Amino acid sequence: MSGTLYLVATPIGNLKDITLRALEILKEVSYIVCEDTQQTKILLDHYQIKKPLISYNEYNKFTKTPKLIQLLKEEKDLAFVSDAGTPVISDPGYYLVREAIKEGIKVSPIPGPVAMIAGLIVSGLPSDRFVFEGFLPKREGRKRKKLLNLINEERTIIFYESPYRIMKTLNTLLEILGDREIALCRELTKKFEEVLRGKISEIIEILKKRLEKEKRIKGEIVLIVKGKEE
Repeated sequence: MSGTLYLVATPIGNLKDITLRALEILKEVSYIVCEDTQQTKILLDHYQIKKPLISYNEYNKFTKTPKLIQLLKEEKDLAFVSDAGTPVISDPGYYLVREAIKEGIKVSPIPGPVAMIAGLIVSGLPSDRFVFEGFLPKREGRKRKKLLNLINEERTIIFYESPYRIMKTLNTLLEILGDREIALCRELTKKFEEVLRGKISEIIEILKKRLEKEKRIKGEIVLIVKGKEE
């Protein structure tokens, strides 16, 4: 017998976007494992949930994983959450899940919000076939290599991007993939939610004018790019 590792989806912005089952699990488990304890505490405080938090991230996953596996073997139930949205997508949770499966521990999903799907369904771009590429590499050379491999991809392509790198990424996309239709989704589910739709060149011009006034772009970004037309 062992405990269960629950993968609990949390809101991507609006704290009301959490399921009743997710709240139930968070209240019942022995520990909540999270990337950023301060970020997770905001959600828990909002719903008056008090549970011990364990920090788990890209830097400590190798040392923390054996300890978490031991807790599970001691029949402790754990909930794993990311900073926002569905865990194990673009976060270190994959390593923990893989190790738990190797040990024969039950892993159970508690579904809910995921930023890439939220962006896809409001993009207006084809959603029947798509590919998720996560964050593009920070280094320009690696980024270009990744995009060159996607030139002939016919499915809709989804990226995550930082507001600090978005202008550089859009210019590289324009150069390599051409002036395709895109949707730039920012602050999804939050007060200042915004979806910019149009050609890459059009979105670049919109953001240039905004930067002249506001000096910076705010909020994490989901970028939806139309695939190559047959």
